[in-house]
Amino acid sequence: MKSMNTLAVFSITVVIGASLSISSSSSAIAQSLPPAAKQKVETAQKPVRTIGMQDYRKIVDNPGGALLIDVREPQEYAAGHVPGAINIPRGVIDSQIWNHVGSAEKADLERPIVLQCQSGRRATLAAQTLGELGFTQTSAVIMNLDDWKQSGNPFIK
Repeated sequence: MKSMNTLAVFSITVVIGASLSISSSSSAIAQSLPPAAKQKVETAQKPVRTIGMQDYRKIVDNPGGALLIDVREPQEYAAGHVPGAINIPRGVIDSQIWNHVGSAEKADLERPIVLQCQSGRRATLAAQTLGELGFTQTSAVIMNLDDWKQSGNPFIK
């Protein structure tokens, strides 16, 4: 019983560590995570399309039919966000996405969805989740939101 509790604690620690430690650089991942967490993060990044700040700016300026989602927590979003981005925290994206794309039975699974957070970590995991739900046109923005603001890009407080 004790070993099962230890395994459960380790598993939770790995998941939390992976959620907090995704990096756009493989070397940063290798240096900051234990092997099991590193593998989970690398697995999450493989099927996820990523874009950088310049491409995101083009989409923000002309979103067309793209749905922009800020996956940070509500208090982070309320402190300031990219114009046009709606807030759906990463932890509830699998249940809340349907409010914006139609019911699970009638959802437009090919609608472009661009996910953004503070650094790209949570956005990458959220994009993986949406991919698992059948969405085919998701992108995670890999950038630092502070750099976005400092570069003079649009930001609403």
